[in-house]
Amino acid sequence: MDPLSAALKIAGSGLEAQSTRLRVVSENIANARSTGDTPGSDPYRRKTVTFGAEVDRANGVTTVGVKKMGEDTGKFIEEYDPDNPAADTKGYVKMPNVNILVEMADMREANRSYEANLQTVKQSRDLINSTIDLLKNAQ
Repeated sequence: MDPLSAALKIAGSGLEAQSTRLRVVSENIANARSTGDTPGSDPYRRKTVTFGAEVDRANGVTTVGVKKMGEDTGKFIEEYDPDNPAADTKGYVKMPNVNILVEMADMREANRSYEANLQTVKQSRDLINSTIDLLKNAQ
């Protein structure tokens, strides 16, 4: 595989991985206040994404991919809200283990990584087009 095609393949895998990460972060933020349905039940649990290197033997490149989708096993936050249908007998409600500040930082990092991979795709595409133009003009 030529280097420009390899760069496109690698950057494409990065785009896909960061897209998955952004989806998971968005889900976490959307469910940051989702409680359980019954008194004392567990609320939404924060989701996590783990990346890993994947060898593409057909093309001879190492790409990135989602290795594992998991859940954060951290403790739930308890808030006193006796009027909530999910409140236990003492009036406490288990809240998701989602920290909005952490999610926003993760979203920002994923967005920057996505943009970097997108820039790599654009640059590779421009170089391929320049090469084609040079070959056309050489004849």
